[in-house]
Amino acid sequence: MEHWRMILPSFLLILTLLATDLVRPSHAIWLNLPSTGTKCVSEEIHSNVVVLADYVVISENYTYAPTISVKVTSPYGNNLHQKENQTIGQFAFTTAEAGNHLACFWIDGHHQGGGDVSLNLEWRTGISAKDWESVAKKEKIEGVELELVKLEGAVKAIHENLLYLKNREAEMRTVSEKTNGRVAWFSIMSLGVCILASAIQLWYLKRFFHKKKLI
Repeated sequence: MEHWRMILPSFLLILTLLATDLVRPSHAIWLNLPSTGTKCVSEEIHSNVVVLADYVVISENYTYAPTISVKVTSPYGNNLHQKENQTIGQFAFTTAEAGNHLACFWIDGHHQGGGDVSLNLEWRTGISAKDWESVAKKEKIEGVELELVKLEGAVKAIHENLLYLKNREAEMRTVSEKTNGRVAWFSIMSLGVCILASAIQLWYLKRFFHKKKLI
C-alpha cells in the first residue's frame, strides 16, 4: 500500500503532462496579405470535427486599419463562412465533409497605405477547439480530474484520427487495385491489338506476293 502511495503522485503527474501535450493550445499563424491577390491556408480534417478560428488585422498605421474579406470553403466547394470589410472576426463550424478545408483572405477595395497587410490567424480543431473552462464549470471538476478529462478527450480524438487514416488507407488501396486492374487489362488489349495488326499485315503481304508471283 505504501508503495502505491509513492507511485500515485508520479503517475498523476505523467498523465497531466500527457494531457497538456496532447491538448495543446493552437499556435497563431501570421499571414502577409498582398495588396492584390489572395492568401489561403488549408488543413485536411475528417468529418464531424469542430473547427474554431479567430483572425485579426495587424496594422502599423494607428489612424487607418485596412479591412479584409474572408471566405472558408469545404472540400466540395461549399461556403462555410464568408465576410467582407472585417478587421477582426471569428468563424466556427462542424465539418460535414472529410478533406482539405480552405480559408482565404484578401484586402478589400483600395488599400490606402499600399503594400502588404499582416493578419494573425488562430486555427483550432477538434479537442483544441473545446471550451474546457465551461466543461470544468458544468461538471464541477478541476485540477488533476480536469486534466484526466482532457486526456480522455485527446485519446478519443487520436482514436478517431486513426480510424479515419485506416479508412483513407483502405480507400486508397481499393483505388490502387482498381487502377492496376485497368492498366493490366489495357496492356492485354494493347498486346492483342498489336498481335492482330501483325497477323493482318502478314496475311496482306503474303497475299500480295502471291499475286505478284514472287513466292
